[in-house]
Amino acid sequence: MRTPQSENDPRPHILDLTPSELSVWLSEHGYPKFRLGQILGWLYERRAESFADMTDLPARLRSELEQAFRLWTAGIHTHQRADDGTEKLLLNLADGGRVECVLLRDGLRRSICVSSQVGCAMGCVFCASGLDGVDRNLSRGEILEQMLRLQRLLPEEERLSHIVMMGMGEPLANLDSVLSALEVAKSPEGLGISPRRITISTVGLPAAIDRLAKHATPFHLAISLHAPTDTLRDDLVPVNRKVGVHKILDAADRYFNATGRRLTFEYVLLDGINDSPECAAQLVRLLRGRVSMLNVIPYNPVAGLPYQTPDASRVHEFRNILVDGGINVQFRQRKGSGIDAACGQLRRKRELIDIETPTGNAS
Repeated sequence: MRTPQSENDPRPHILDLTPSELSVWLSEHGYPKFRLGQILGWLYERRAESFADMTDLPARLRSELEQAFRLWTAGIHTHQRADDGTEKLLLNLADGGRVECVLLRDGLRRSICVSSQVGCAMGCVFCASGLDGVDRNLSRGEILEQMLRLQRLLPEEERLSHIVMMGMGEPLANLDSVLSALEVAKSPEGLGISPRRITISTVGLPAAIDRLAKHATPFHLAISLHAPTDTLRDDLVPVNRKVGVHKILDAADRYFNATGRRLTFEYVLLDGINDSPECAAQLVRLLRGRVSMLNVIPYNPVAGLPYQTPDASRVHEFRNILVDGGINVQFRQRKGSGIDAACGQLRRKRELIDIETPTGNAS
Protein backbone atom coordinates (compact mmCIF):
# COMPACT_ATOMS: atom_id res chain seq x y z
CA MET A 1 0.00 0.00 0.00
CA ARG A 2 1.31 3.45 -0.88
CA THR A 3 0.95 6.46 1.33
CA PRO A 4 -2.05 8.67 0.50
CA GLN A 5 -0.78 11.61 -1.50
CA SER A 6 -1.17 15.11 -0.20
CA GLU A 7 -3.08 17.45 -2.49
CA ASN A 8 -0.09 19.77 -2.29
CA ASP A 9 2.63 17.11 -2.72
CA PRO A 10 2.04 14.13 -5.03
CA ARG A 11 5.54 12.67 -4.58
CA PRO A 12 5.60 9.09 -3.21
CA HIS A 13 7.06 8.28 0.19
CA ILE A 14 10.61 6.94 -0.16
CA LEU A 15 10.03 4.67 2.87
CA ASP A 16 7.29 2.91 0.91
CA LEU A 17 9.87 1.64 -1.57
CA THR A 18 11.55 -1.68 -0.86
CA PRO A 19 15.33 -1.76 -1.31
CA SER A 20 14.87 -3.61 -4.60
CA GLU A 21 12.43 -0.96 -5.85
CA LEU A 22 14.80 1.83 -4.86
CA SER A 23 17.66 -0.05 -6.54
CA VAL A 24 15.66 -0.17 -9.78
CA TRP A 25 15.01 3.58 -9.54
CA LEU A 26 18.73 4.25 -9.07
CA SER A 27 19.63 2.05 -12.02
CA GLU A 28 17.09 3.75 -14.25
CA HIS A 29 18.63 7.10 -13.33
CA GLY A 30 22.16 5.94 -14.09
CA TYR A 31 23.54 5.45 -10.57
CA PRO A 32 25.71 2.53 -9.40
CA LYS A 33 24.41 -0.12 -6.98
CA PHE A 34 26.50 1.06 -4.00
CA ARG A 35 24.43 4.24 -3.78
CA LEU A 36 21.56 2.16 -2.40
CA GLY A 37 23.57 1.23 0.71
CA GLN A 38 24.50 4.88 1.25
CA ILE A 39 20.88 6.01 1.06
CA LEU A 40 19.69 3.26 3.40
CA GLY A 41 22.45 4.17 5.85
CA TRP A 42 21.30 7.78 5.90
CA LEU A 43 17.66 6.79 6.34
CA TYR A 44 17.98 4.22 9.12
CA GLU A 45 21.29 4.72 10.90
CA ARG A 46 22.52 8.27 10.36
CA ARG A 47 19.08 9.83 10.93
CA ALA A 48 19.04 12.23 8.00
CA GLU A 49 16.50 15.00 8.33
CA SER A 50 16.45 15.68 4.59
CA PHE A 51 17.95 14.46 1.33
CA ALA A 52 20.28 17.46 1.48
CA ASP A 53 21.82 15.95 4.64
CA MET A 54 23.06 12.93 2.65
CA THR A 55 26.39 14.65 2.03
CA ASP A 56 28.31 11.70 0.56
CA LEU A 57 25.82 11.47 -2.31
CA PRO A 58 26.41 13.51 -5.47
CA ALA A 59 24.56 16.82 -5.49
CA ARG A 60 22.66 15.75 -8.60
CA LEU A 61 21.41 12.56 -6.90
CA ARG A 62 20.31 14.47 -3.82
CA SER A 63 18.40 16.88 -6.03
CA GLU A 64 16.75 14.08 -7.99
CA LEU A 65 15.75 12.27 -4.79
CA GLU A 66 14.21 15.50 -3.51
CA GLN A 67 12.27 15.95 -6.73
CA ALA A 68 11.09 12.34 -6.85
CA PHE A 69 10.27 11.44 -3.22
CA ARG A 70 9.16 12.66 0.16
CA LEU A 71 11.32 11.68 3.13
CA TRP A 72 8.67 12.69 5.69
CA THR A 73 4.94 12.53 5.04
CA ALA A 74 3.62 13.12 8.57
CA GLY A 75 3.92 16.20 10.73
CA ILE A 76 4.25 16.20 14.50
CA HIS A 77 1.01 17.60 15.89
CA THR A 78 1.84 17.06 19.57
CA HIS A 79 4.94 15.87 21.42
CA GLN A 80 4.53 15.00 25.09
CA ARG A 81 7.10 13.93 27.68
CA ALA A 82 6.54 12.22 31.04
CA ASP A 83 8.72 12.27 34.13
CA ASP A 84 9.55 8.57 33.67
CA GLY A 85 11.18 9.26 30.29
CA THR A 86 8.22 8.18 28.17
CA GLU A 87 7.64 10.34 25.08
CA LYS A 88 4.57 10.29 22.86
CA LEU A 89 4.01 11.71 19.40
CA LEU A 90 0.67 12.48 17.77
CA LEU A 91 1.31 12.59 14.02
CA ASN A 92 -0.74 14.30 11.32
CA LEU A 93 -0.79 12.12 8.20
CA ALA A 94 -0.82 13.34 4.61
CA ASP A 95 -4.57 12.78 4.22
CA GLY A 96 -5.50 14.37 7.53
CA GLY A 97 -5.61 11.22 9.66
CA ARG A 98 -3.81 11.02 12.99
CA VAL A 99 -1.89 8.24 14.71
CA GLU A 100 0.13 7.90 17.89
CA CYS A 101 3.47 6.30 18.67
CA VAL A 102 5.43 6.06 21.91
CA LEU A 103 9.05 5.82 23.08
CA LEU A 104 9.53 4.04 26.42
CA ARG A 105 12.75 4.14 28.43
CA ASP A 106 13.40 1.35 30.93
CA GLY A 107 17.00 0.97 32.11
CA LEU A 108 19.05 0.36 28.99
CA ARG A 109 15.99 -0.60 26.93
CA ARG A 110 14.67 1.83 24.36
CA SER A 111 11.34 0.41 23.25
CA ILE A 112 8.87 1.89 20.82
CA CYS A 113 5.15 1.25 20.43
CA VAL A 114 3.96 1.80 16.86
CA SER A 115 0.52 2.06 15.22
CA SER A 116 -0.66 0.00 12.25
CA GLN A 117 -4.01 1.63 11.42
CA VAL A 118 -5.80 4.96 11.71
CA GLY A 119 -8.26 4.00 14.42
CA CYS A 120 -9.27 0.39 15.06
CA ALA A 121 -12.18 -1.85 14.09
CA MET A 122 -11.87 -4.38 16.92
CA GLY A 123 -14.15 -2.42 19.24
CA CYS A 124 -12.53 -3.12 22.64
CA VAL A 125 -14.88 -1.17 24.89
CA PHE A 126 -12.20 0.19 27.22
CA CYS A 127 -9.78 1.37 24.50
CA ALA A 128 -9.61 4.92 23.14
CA SER A 129 -8.21 3.80 19.75
CA GLY A 130 -11.41 2.20 18.52
CA LEU A 131 -14.02 4.61 19.81
CA ASP A 132 -14.53 6.05 16.33
CA GLY A 133 -13.84 2.88 14.36
CA VAL A 134 -11.12 2.43 11.73
CA ASP A 135 -10.40 4.82 8.87
CA ARG A 136 -7.74 2.88 6.96
CA ASN A 137 -4.58 0.83 7.10
CA LEU A 138 -1.19 2.51 7.33
CA SER A 139 1.31 1.94 4.56
CA ARG A 140 4.72 0.36 5.10
CA GLY A 141 6.27 3.83 4.89
CA GLU A 142 3.91 5.35 7.44
CA ILE A 143 4.78 2.57 9.89
CA LEU A 144 8.51 3.02 9.29
CA GLU A 145 8.23 6.79 9.63
CA GLN A 146 6.88 6.37 13.15
CA MET A 147 9.96 4.30 14.00
CA LEU A 148 12.29 6.93 12.57
CA ARG A 149 10.48 9.78 14.29
CA LEU A 150 10.88 8.02 17.64
CA GLN A 151 14.49 7.10 16.89
CA ARG A 152 15.26 10.80 16.44
CA LEU A 153 14.17 11.45 20.02
CA LEU A 154 17.23 9.52 21.22
CA PRO A 155 20.76 10.91 21.58
CA GLU A 156 23.11 9.84 18.77
CA GLU A 157 24.83 7.29 20.98
CA GLU A 158 21.56 5.48 21.81
CA ARG A 159 19.74 2.97 19.61
CA LEU A 160 16.26 1.52 19.57
CA SER A 161 16.25 -1.92 21.17
CA HIS A 162 12.66 -3.22 21.05
CA ILE A 163 9.56 -2.72 18.89
CA VAL A 164 5.99 -3.57 19.81
CA MET A 165 3.25 -3.32 17.21
CA MET A 166 0.78 -2.44 19.93
CA GLY A 167 -0.31 1.10 19.12
CA MET A 168 -3.48 2.12 17.33
CA GLY A 169 -5.10 -0.53 15.16
CA GLU A 170 -5.03 -4.31 14.76
CA PRO A 171 -1.67 -5.30 13.21
CA LEU A 172 -2.94 -8.61 11.88
CA ALA A 173 -5.65 -6.75 9.93
CA ASN A 174 -2.83 -4.93 8.09
CA LEU A 175 -0.35 -7.78 8.00
CA ASP A 176 1.27 -7.07 4.61
CA SER A 177 2.34 -3.54 5.55
CA VAL A 178 3.32 -4.56 9.08
CA LEU A 179 5.56 -7.41 7.93
CA SER A 180 7.11 -5.29 5.20
CA ALA A 181 8.01 -2.59 7.73
CA LEU A 182 9.33 -5.11 10.25
CA GLU A 183 11.58 -6.68 7.61
CA VAL A 184 13.32 -3.29 7.44
CA ALA A 185 13.33 -2.95 11.22
CA LYS A 186 15.18 -6.25 11.65
CA SER A 187 17.53 -5.87 8.68
CA PRO A 188 21.19 -4.94 9.32
CA GLU A 189 20.72 -2.34 6.56
CA GLY A 190 17.66 -1.03 8.40
CA LEU A 191 17.30 -0.56 12.16
CA GLY A 192 19.09 -3.81 12.98
CA ILE A 193 16.69 -4.92 15.74
CA SER A 194 16.65 -8.64 16.52
CA PRO A 195 13.34 -10.37 15.69
CA ARG A 196 13.45 -11.67 19.27
CA ARG A 197 12.92 -8.08 20.34
CA ILE A 198 10.00 -7.41 18.01
CA THR A 199 6.44 -8.17 19.15
CA ILE A 200 3.23 -8.18 17.13
CA SER A 201 0.09 -7.75 19.20
CA THR A 202 -3.39 -8.94 18.24
CA VAL A 203 -6.83 -9.39 19.76
CA GLY A 204 -6.79 -12.81 18.11
CA LEU A 205 -7.53 -13.40 14.42
CA PRO A 206 -6.87 -17.13 13.93
CA ALA A 207 -6.48 -17.10 10.13
CA ALA A 208 -3.97 -14.25 10.31
CA ILE A 209 -2.12 -15.94 13.20
CA ASP A 210 -1.78 -19.05 11.03
CA ARG A 211 -0.48 -16.92 8.17
CA LEU A 212 2.03 -15.24 10.50
CA ALA A 213 3.20 -18.68 11.65
CA LYS A 214 4.26 -19.42 8.06
CA HIS A 215 6.29 -16.21 7.74
CA ALA A 216 10.03 -16.66 7.39
CA THR A 217 10.78 -14.60 10.50
CA PRO A 218 9.20 -15.77 13.77
CA PHE A 219 8.36 -12.57 15.62
CA HIS A 220 6.99 -12.63 19.14
CA LEU A 221 3.21 -12.88 19.30
CA ALA A 222 1.18 -11.15 22.01
CA ILE A 223 -2.53 -11.93 22.24
CA SER A 224 -4.76 -9.42 24.01
CA LEU A 225 -6.99 -11.74 26.01
CA HIS A 226 -8.63 -9.46 28.61
CA ALA A 227 -11.13 -12.11 29.75
CA PRO A 228 -11.00 -15.84 30.57
CA THR A 229 -14.44 -16.76 29.14
CA ASP A 230 -16.37 -16.05 25.97
CA THR A 231 -19.26 -14.60 27.95
CA LEU A 232 -17.11 -11.82 29.40
CA ARG A 233 -14.83 -11.41 26.39
CA ASP A 234 -17.82 -10.95 24.07
CA ASP A 235 -18.71 -7.88 26.13
CA LEU A 236 -15.16 -6.47 26.32
CA VAL A 237 -13.85 -7.41 22.87
CA PRO A 238 -16.87 -7.59 20.53
CA VAL A 239 -14.93 -9.21 17.67
CA ASN A 240 -14.67 -12.27 19.93
CA ARG A 241 -18.29 -13.13 19.08
CA LYS A 242 -17.12 -14.20 15.61
CA VAL A 243 -14.19 -16.25 16.89
CA GLY A 244 -14.21 -17.41 20.52
CA VAL A 245 -11.43 -17.77 23.06
CA HIS A 246 -10.67 -21.43 22.38
CA LYS A 247 -10.21 -20.96 18.63
CA ILE A 248 -7.79 -18.15 19.40
CA LEU A 249 -5.85 -20.31 21.84
CA ASP A 250 -5.75 -23.14 19.31
CA ALA A 251 -4.22 -20.76 16.75
CA ALA A 252 -1.76 -19.55 19.39
CA ASP A 253 -0.73 -23.14 20.08
CA ARG A 254 -0.16 -23.69 16.36
CA TYR A 255 2.00 -20.56 16.27
CA PHE A 256 4.11 -21.86 19.15
CA ASN A 257 4.46 -25.27 17.53
CA ALA A 258 5.55 -23.69 14.24
CA THR A 259 7.96 -21.10 15.64
CA GLY A 260 9.02 -22.25 19.10
CA ARG A 261 8.47 -18.69 20.35
CA ARG A 262 6.95 -18.36 23.81
CA LEU A 263 3.47 -16.86 23.66
CA THR A 264 2.50 -13.70 25.50
CA PHE A 265 -1.04 -13.03 26.66
CA GLU A 266 -2.08 -9.49 27.57
CA TYR A 267 -4.77 -8.86 30.18
CA VAL A 268 -5.94 -5.33 30.98
CA LEU A 269 -7.27 -5.34 34.54
CA LEU A 270 -10.57 -3.46 34.90
CA ASP A 271 -11.96 -2.65 38.31
CA GLY A 272 -15.01 -4.75 39.15
CA ILE A 273 -15.21 -6.35 35.69
CA ASN A 274 -12.42 -8.85 35.02
CA ASP A 275 -10.38 -8.60 38.24
CA SER A 276 -12.30 -11.01 40.49
CA PRO A 277 -10.78 -14.09 42.15
CA GLU A 278 -13.09 -16.16 39.94
CA CYS A 279 -11.62 -14.58 36.79
CA ALA A 280 -8.12 -15.29 38.08
CA ALA A 281 -8.99 -18.94 38.73
CA GLN A 282 -10.52 -19.24 35.26
CA LEU A 283 -7.35 -17.79 33.76
CA VAL A 284 -5.31 -20.41 35.58
CA ARG A 285 -7.41 -23.19 34.08
CA LEU A 286 -7.22 -21.60 30.63
CA LEU A 287 -3.47 -21.01 30.44
CA ARG A 288 -1.98 -23.73 32.65
CA GLY A 289 0.40 -25.97 30.70
CA ARG A 290 1.12 -23.46 27.92
CA VAL A 291 4.63 -22.10 27.42
CA SER A 292 3.58 -18.50 27.85
CA MET A 293 3.87 -15.27 29.76
CA LEU A 294 0.79 -13.49 31.07
CA ASN A 295 1.20 -9.70 31.15
CA VAL A 296 -1.35 -8.10 33.45
CA ILE A 297 -1.78 -4.36 32.94
CA PRO A 298 -3.78 -2.31 35.43
CA TYR A 299 -6.08 -0.13 33.35
CA ASN A 300 -5.00 3.34 32.27
CA PRO A 301 -8.28 5.34 32.55
CA VAL A 302 -9.64 7.10 29.44
CA ALA A 303 -11.65 10.30 29.75
CA GLY A 304 -15.30 9.66 28.91
CA LEU A 305 -15.18 5.91 29.55
CA PRO A 306 -16.53 4.38 32.78
CA TYR A 307 -13.67 1.94 33.48
CA GLN A 308 -11.27 2.35 36.39
CA THR A 309 -8.05 0.87 37.75
CA PRO A 310 -8.48 -1.76 40.52
CA ASP A 311 -7.07 -0.84 43.92
CA ALA A 312 -3.80 -2.33 45.10
CA SER A 313 -5.36 -5.00 47.31
CA ARG A 314 -7.51 -6.27 44.44
CA VAL A 315 -4.49 -6.43 42.15
CA HIS A 316 -2.47 -8.24 44.82
CA GLU A 317 -5.17 -10.87 45.35
CA PHE A 318 -5.49 -11.42 41.59
CA ARG A 319 -1.74 -11.87 41.28
CA ASN A 320 -1.51 -14.36 44.15
CA ILE A 321 -4.13 -16.65 42.59
CA LEU A 322 -2.23 -16.67 39.28
CA VAL A 323 1.13 -17.32 40.91
CA ASP A 324 -0.27 -20.06 43.16
CA GLY A 325 -1.82 -21.62 40.05
CA GLY A 326 1.58 -21.91 38.39
CA ILE A 327 1.06 -19.19 35.78
CA ASN A 328 4.14 -17.32 34.55
CA VAL A 329 2.91 -13.78 35.14
CA GLN A 330 4.23 -10.26 35.31
CA PHE A 331 2.36 -7.11 36.24
CA ARG A 332 3.39 -4.35 33.91
CA GLN A 333 4.25 -0.99 35.36
CA ARG A 334 2.10 1.75 33.93
CA LYS A 335 4.29 4.25 32.10
CA GLY A 336 3.42 7.63 30.70
CA SER A 337 0.01 7.92 32.35
CA GLY A 338 0.61 11.64 32.81
CA ILE A 339 0.84 12.16 29.04
CA ASP A 340 -2.15 10.06 27.86
CA ALA A 341 0.25 7.28 26.82
CA ALA A 342 -2.38 4.56 26.45
CA CYS A 343 -3.03 4.07 22.73
CA GLY A 344 -5.61 6.43 21.28
CA GLN A 345 -5.90 8.70 24.32
CA LEU A 346 -3.92 11.65 22.98
CA ARG A 347 -5.50 11.45 19.52
CA ARG A 348 -8.99 11.50 20.97
CA LYS A 349 -8.16 14.28 23.42
CA ARG A 350 -6.71 16.48 20.68
CA GLU A 351 -9.59 15.83 18.30
CA LEU A 352 -12.05 16.92 20.97
CA ILE A 353 -9.98 20.06 21.57
CA ASP A 354 -9.85 20.81 17.85
CA ILE A 355 -13.63 20.40 17.57
CA GLU A 356 -14.20 22.76 20.49
CA THR A 357 -11.58 25.31 19.36
CA PRO A 358 -11.17 24.99 15.58
CA THR A 359 -8.61 27.80 15.41
CA GLY A 360 -6.51 26.53 18.31
CA ASN A 361 -2.82 25.71 17.79
CA ALA A 362 -1.16 22.38 18.54
CA SER A 363 0.83 22.36 21.72
